[in-house]
Amino acid sequence: MNRMKKISKTGVSGLIFFPALVLLFLFLLSLHMPWAQDHSAHQAQKTVSEKEEEKATVWTCAMHPQIQLPKPGKCPICGMDLIPVKTGKKKTGEMPGSLRELKLSPYAMKLAEIQTSPVERKSVSVHVRMVGKIEYDETRLGYITAWVPGRIDKLYVDFTGVSVHQGEPMVSLYSPQLMTAQSELIEAIRTANNLKRGKISSIKTTARQTITAAREKLRLLGLSGKQITEIIRRGRPSDHMTILSPMSGIVIRKNALEGMYVKTGTRIYTIADLSWVWAKLDAYESDIVWIRKGQKVEFQTEAYPGETFKGEITFIDPFINPKTRTVKVRVNVPNKDSKLKPEMFVHALVKAPISAAAKALVASPDEATKFPFVIPASAPLITGKRAVVYVAVSGQKGTFEGREIVLGPRAGDYYLVLSGLQEGERVVTNGNFKIDSSLQIQAKPSMMSPEGGGGGGGHMQHGGMSMARKETGTKSPAMEIPAAFAHQIEKLLDAYRNISGSVQAGDLTEIRESFKKFGIALDSVNMNLLSGHPHMVWMELAMLMRNDSVIGGNAKDPEEAKEALFSLKKHMNRIRSQFNVSLSRAQQSKAHNHAGNSGDHSR
Repeated sequence: MNRMKKISKTGVSGLIFFPALVLLFLFLLSLHMPWAQDHSAHQAQKTVSEKEEEKATVWTCAMHPQIQLPKPGKCPICGMDLIPVKTGKKKTGEMPGSLRELKLSPYAMKLAEIQTSPVERKSVSVHVRMVGKIEYDETRLGYITAWVPGRIDKLYVDFTGVSVHQGEPMVSLYSPQLMTAQSELIEAIRTANNLKRGKISSIKTTARQTITAAREKLRLLGLSGKQITEIIRRGRPSDHMTILSPMSGIVIRKNALEGMYVKTGTRIYTIADLSWVWAKLDAYESDIVWIRKGQKVEFQTEAYPGETFKGEITFIDPFINPKTRTVKVRVNVPNKDSKLKPEMFVHALVKAPISAAAKALVASPDEATKFPFVIPASAPLITGKRAVVYVAVSGQKGTFEGREIVLGPRAGDYYLVLSGLQEGERVVTNGNFKIDSSLQIQAKPSMMSPEGGGGGGGHMQHGGMSMARKETGTKSPAMEIPAAFAHQIEKLLDAYRNISGSVQAGDLTEIRESFKKFGIALDSVNMNLLSGHPHMVWMELAMLMRNDSVIGGNAKDPEEAKEALFSLKKHMNRIRSQFNVSLSRAQQSKAHNHAGNSGDHSR
């Protein structure tokens, strides 16, 4: 009986131990199973991801989301406590995006109907539109005047608009002076005939000279060679002279009446040859740069809708009309069918290609032989003197970056780009207003709010002081930057001081050169020395300052250069306040940290 109890106790304990042993075996086996390895890897990856997210946490303001600081504290605008925001994973060595960056989902892109076009070098034409009217060709006007005093007894053409041909009779003029001149010729011929039998050669020579002089006198009085021959044949003078038409054309003016006495030089008729006419066009002052002699012009009239006439620019008036601020452009137009009538209104178009002379307006000297950068006219958002475009970020689908660029003149459906874009980049041509609106909602820099903050009244980390900051008295803390970067900023400050001096001197050539040197100094700054928010702020300011240097480098007069300097001064003040860069600090950096600045500063 005791033995049976002992066996039963052993069996029960064995039954308890055996399942535990089985569970231990299965647990050890599970460590080598694939699903377990995947789960472990997932847990490890999750741990790394959480660490990365913790590193990517930034502190921002609920009212001013453009404020992004690496540490907790107070909002520099409104003074509220900053809240943590996880920005997601960042790849090692990846630079932060732009302050004007926006990422859209595929659905949002479809909803906004985003369309892009490439920035390209292209030969474009400027379409200059002008209006004007048809006028007579002044080089093809003829005048019939009285070459001798007398009385008009008959007008063969008694109204305007009559078509006449060269050599047709126009006026029958009674002139005693002309009759005397005819008598002199007839008498000289008779004398010469009587001296043919004479032996004195000098007298014969004199007689021939008298005849020649009498014939020339009649010619100068307006008689043709045929009329003079008829007088000699007739052998007696006539008291009337017929004035012939000197050219073919249309009688456009009749200045005399039958029976009227005229003096030498009195105008009787005006005749116009309408086989060629002039189109006198008005060009705006801003379009003069695109107009050249020899350019082809196309125009249409109200009388012949749909029919296009062509001509060539032969003259540009050297003066501008002070009332209309336009300049007259003369176009020679063939009119063999006589369709074009003087005083017709015309609408003209000149397609002016970007020639070498025009390229100088939009390209640097080393690119004068290349076509300029162009973007579609729908791409830039223009407000005042600012032009904002949105560029698709390469390699990041749905991500767009706002940029302020410098535009040249508009050439048809394109704008020429002076600065801010590179060949191959894609700019938004449809949906850019929607992107701009989204940036405004997020209080980021946009077309209507260049400094961010929403509604144009906010403040980015790179901007001036807002109203809220003035009210609270809160001052934006300066960002920490490497000493090597501060030394590079000092070089930029030296270039800025040179611009100020050249503008004060007033020499336009020196001013342009100083702005270009500033652009070179700006390009030499190594922005890779910065990271995080300071890097984004510098990218924003560098973009704005580069535009200032381009505008100043192409300034047309000292006043335009002063405007560029004023804008540049604001951006330089932001650099001093945001990065706390001063002369003394930069000098110390130059003395103690020269080694840190000896590397490659190329951007």
